[in-house]
Amino acid sequence: MGKIELTAPCNFGIEAILGREIKNLGYEVTKVEDGRVNFETDEEGICRANMWLRTAERVMVKVAEFEATTFEELFQNVKRIKWYEWIPKTGEFPVAKATSVKSKLFSTSDIQAITKKAAVESMKAHYNIDIFPETGAKYPIHVFLNKDRVVIYLDTTGKALHKRGYRELANEAPIKETLAAAMVMLTPWREDRVLVDPMCGSGTILIEAAMIGLNMAPGMNMEFVSEDWDRIPKELWVKAREEARNAVKEGVEFTIQGYDIDENVLRIARQNAKLAGVEDYIHFQKRDVKELSSTSKYGFIITNPPYGERMQDKVTVTELYKQMGKAFLNLDTWSYYIITAHEEFEKFFGKKADKKRKLYNGMMKTDLFQYYGPKPPKRVKEESEKE
Repeated sequence: MGKIELTAPCNFGIEAILGREIKNLGYEVTKVEDGRVNFETDEEGICRANMWLRTAERVMVKVAEFEATTFEELFQNVKRIKWYEWIPKTGEFPVAKATSVKSKLFSTSDIQAITKKAAVESMKAHYNIDIFPETGAKYPIHVFLNKDRVVIYLDTTGKALHKRGYRELANEAPIKETLAAAMVMLTPWREDRVLVDPMCGSGTILIEAAMIGLNMAPGMNMEFVSEDWDRIPKELWVKAREEARNAVKEGVEFTIQGYDIDENVLRIARQNAKLAGVEDYIHFQKRDVKELSSTSKYGFIITNPPYGERMQDKVTVTELYKQMGKAFLNLDTWSYYIITAHEEFEKFFGKKADKKRKLYNGMMKTDLFQYYGPKPPKRVKEESEKE
């Protein structure tokens, strides 16, 4: 097995977290760009990266990179790619996505059509056939142009990695699973510490936290498009899944609690936790944020409150932030991490954050407001932290 260059796209703002995940898997990060991390591995690494990366959106093989300012240049460069090294003659190879940023070639539909035509011509020359049935495994091609620099990828993931499979139902404004995982990983929370989301919605943040605490690989129960590829031996997928299953911790006890004022939403959260296999580790309860309290001296709040994007919601949201401020500040030895797009959050919350980190929830710019409580004494045991 030779070295393969992979790219893992991610939400803007969490590249460093994703890079750390990749290094923890034992792979070398070669380049970090806005919204993507490049690294080197082998075929086994494709399986393990899909299985384990919590903050990546997908894992893609980087097959070529070149300059192109005309469609002819695009065509000729794509035609030179040794597609046969990956795609068999029965393979289905759609140009699934094209993106163009500040490039002379900006029509994504034309970029897709030219790329497909060039790939077909390249395959014709190698396999010596004129028509490809495309009845076999799927090899989705992605084309990314940035300032006339073209990068061609093969997507090994298929359905995006944030679609873990546990969130069949969701509330109106759910946070993406990959961003929720990143928020937890940006805190020093450990499985022996109290964690509360007082506006938990469909439970995504808490479910991701439980999976992290259990060392449960997020892709363990997912299916990936490259599982059918000839290039990757089936036994590597079996080995990666076995590794993931054996890595799940047993006998772990958590104090993870989710509150919301909507019982219907809590019903969804409980169902999601069950689908994720963590229902025994999270306690959901109907409770207003104004009633937030705890007998635990130390703990963490991680939450994604409403942002008030719509004009009619602004007054309601600012009042909510004021209520949060009063309730949270009563827990003055706790740490809290709050994500919102509201630029005046600190004003209404009543306290300036110790640190702000810019993150993107989809394409929406948000800030993670971080408030640090004191570190508990080392002698403080788990019993003193339980409610």
